[in-house]
Amino acid sequence: MKISLTQKYNVPGPRYTSYPTVPYWNESDFTDQKWIASFQKAFLESNSQNGISLYIHLPFCESMCTFCGCNKRITKNHSVEETYINAVLKEWDLYCQLLPEKPIIKEIHLGGGTPTFFSIQNLEFLINGILSKANKADNYEFSFEGHPNNTTYEHLKKLYDLGFRRVSFGVQDYAEKVQKAIHRIQPFHNVAKVTFWAKEIGYTSIGHDIIFGLPFQTIENVIDTIEKTNSLKPDRLAFYSYAHVPWIKGNGQRGFNDENLPKDAEKRKLYETGKQMLSKNGYHEIGMDHFALASDSLYKATTNKELHRNFMGYSASKTQLMIGLGVSSISDSWYSFAQNTKSIEEYYQLLEENKLPVVKGHILNDEDLIIRKHILNLTCEFETSWNNELYFKEIPAVLEHLKEIEKDQLITVEENKIKITAAGRPFVRNICMAFDLHLKRKSPETNLFSMTV
Repeated sequence: MKISLTQKYNVPGPRYTSYPTVPYWNESDFTDQKWIASFQKAFLESNSQNGISLYIHLPFCESMCTFCGCNKRITKNHSVEETYINAVLKEWDLYCQLLPEKPIIKEIHLGGGTPTFFSIQNLEFLINGILSKANKADNYEFSFEGHPNNTTYEHLKKLYDLGFRRVSFGVQDYAEKVQKAIHRIQPFHNVAKVTFWAKEIGYTSIGHDIIFGLPFQTIENVIDTIEKTNSLKPDRLAFYSYAHVPWIKGNGQRGFNDENLPKDAEKRKLYETGKQMLSKNGYHEIGMDHFALASDSLYKATTNKELHRNFMGYSASKTQLMIGLGVSSISDSWYSFAQNTKSIEEYYQLLEENKLPVVKGHILNDEDLIIRKHILNLTCEFETSWNNELYFKEIPAVLEHLKEIEKDQLITVEENKIKITAAGRPFVRNICMAFDLHLKRKSPETNLFSMTV
C-alpha cells in the first residue's frame, strides 16, 4: 500500500532553534569561564557595529495552558514580581561588569510565561534598569508577548512609550471545545480588543500565534480561526504544529487523551487549509510556520535575504551576541550557547552569590559552525550551498541521505547547492536532519522531539 509523504516523513525531529540542538550539547567541555570568554569575544567583534540582543524570560502565569512547553511558574501571587525583576537586573549588572564598554542594544524581547502578568510599573522598572546601563541602537526593535486576557491598554501604552513597537498575542484556536481542552479560555473579543488597541497606539508589527493539531481541532475550527484572524489583519502570524511531548513536559499536557489529537493526514490537512487561506488573504510564507504581510519587516527581510532565526524565533535583524536573562533563558554568542538554571530558587541563590546563573552550555567546534550555517540557510532561505568555506567532509553522506527526499521532489540538488521546493517546505525539519551529524552519530535512546509534521 502506498503511503503519503506525510506518513513517510512524520518522524520525531528537532525544531532547529539552535544547532547543535540542546540534547546534543557537550556539557563536559563547557565551563563558566569558557562562556565568559566566548561572549566577551562576540561582544568585541559586534557591539559597535551591530549591537546586541537581550531575551528576558518572565516565567509567571496565573493558570496552566495545557499545550504549553515553556518554563513557567503558576501563581496568582503578584508579590513575586518585584523580587524577580530585581534578580534579572542583578544578572544584567553581572554581565555589564564583564563587558569592556557600554553595550548597544539592538533587540529586546520579553517572553514567558506571561510578560503581561507583570504590572506596568514593574515592567517600566525592568526596562529602565536595563537601559540605564546601555545605549539603544539607531534601528532598535523591542518586542513582547502579550496574553489577550490580561494585556491592558496601559500595558500597551507604557511599553510603547518605552520603545516597544512589536507585540505578539497567543491565539491558538477560537473553538470553545479546543480552548477548554487546552485550558485557554480566550474569547475572540479579547483578542480583537488588544489588537485594535495596539494599532491605535501605533505598534508597527502586531503578531498572532495560531496552532494546528490541537485536541478536538477540526477543519471547520481552523477555517473559523483564520477567518477571524483575517478580520483583524495582524501584520505577521506564527501558524505552527502543536508539539505533543508529554513525556518531557509532564502532566501539564495531559488534559486530554492521545485519541483526541488529529493525526498524520488529518493534521496535515489542517495546516494546508490554513496556509491556503492565509495566502489568499495576502500573507506570504516566511521560513518554517511563519507568515507575514508584504508591509511587515519580516517579509522585507526575507526578500532581502536578511532573515535570521535564533531562540527568539525569526527576526528581521541579526546580532552576533544574544544574552538571555531570567530563569531558563538561553544565550548565544555564535561560538557557544549557555542556558540558565530552570529553577527559580537556584536562580536567586546563584545571583545572591554574585554568580551568573548559567548551568549548562555548548562550545561550537568548526564542524558545528559550518553545519549551523547550512541549517540557518535552509530554515531562513529554503536553500543552501557550499564552497570551500562551507564544505565539510560528510557532504557526500548528506547528499546520499537526501536522495529519497530528492526522489520525492521535495528538494532539487545541483553540483554544490540544495533548494527546497514548494512541496518540500512542510518538510524543512526533515531536510535539516540530513545535515545534523550529532543526530546521525547518536540517535537518542528515548524520544526527545515532537513529530516533524
